[in-house]
Amino acid sequence: MAAQLRELRSRIKATKSIGKITKAMELIATARITKARAKVAASRPYADEITKVLSALAGAAANLDHPLLVERPNPKRAAVLVVTSDKGQCGGYNSNVLRATEELLSLLRKEGKEAQVYVTGNKGLNYYRFRNREVADGWTGFSDQPNYAAAVEAAETLVESFMAGVDDAQGNADGIEGVDEIHIVYTEFVSMLTQRPIAKRVAPLEVEYSEGEEETPAGLLPSYEFEPSADKLLDSLLPKYINTRIYSALLESAASELAARRTAMKAASDNANDLVGNLTREMNQARQAQITQEISEIVGGANALTAAGSDD
Repeated sequence: MAAQLRELRSRIKATKSIGKITKAMELIATARITKARAKVAASRPYADEITKVLSALAGAAANLDHPLLVERPNPKRAAVLVVTSDKGQCGGYNSNVLRATEELLSLLRKEGKEAQVYVTGNKGLNYYRFRNREVADGWTGFSDQPNYAAAVEAAETLVESFMAGVDDAQGNADGIEGVDEIHIVYTEFVSMLTQRPIAKRVAPLEVEYSEGEEETPAGLLPSYEFEPSADKLLDSLLPKYINTRIYSALLESAASELAARRTAMKAASDNANDLVGNLTREMNQARQAQITQEISEIVGGANALTAAGSDD
């Protein structure tokens, strides 16, 4: 009985310690998610404006033959950027985005395309390394606090590979293996309780023409005069647009990661409190049983002594 009580006390102490850790992680995630959501909101106006500018440029360009805009005939290879976390304790965040990635890879294979996987986050890298699957390139150390420089580094690598795909189509002599498409799989932040894995194609770009939305109050379409030419501006802005798309995906994923971690740690803290309560009740019952047994032994001994004295 004493050994059982010692074991229960030890389990209660360990559970309380774990509960303190999970509670601290919950509070940290709660504090960081506010900043992450603010960054997501702050990045949207820039993304919206650069999209509008690209739409205007596309309409003013003499011909849309830029490699980042033109669909390639018979695409053979596709780059897939997977956004995962560096750390765990975030529920099904990583498993969900990796499942969505596997679905995309399966779809690409059915279309006859070879997939080259690029990964951000240690969890994604470990996932593919454990399965002995090749990863073209990876970036770590910023999953919950992404910065624009990290997005630019990833985007430049992907765009370089994509532009090499143009050379492949024309008979590349330097041996660089390029891709014909760029896809990104990340987690879209919907709310504190809902995060949705999503796959999007980044290149070739699909420029949206929103003439109706750009009308002036008088009902006239705005007229722009570009200097330098629209074609040259497209050469400069399209890579920046891809940078913006990837940076937005990293920000959305960071907010989703923190929200998932907060939910997971809150559930862990609640479970720890419930377990402590159950173990405490079990310990009290064991102590009560021990005390009852000791009283019974004392009463039994006293009765035995009384009976022995009566016999004398």
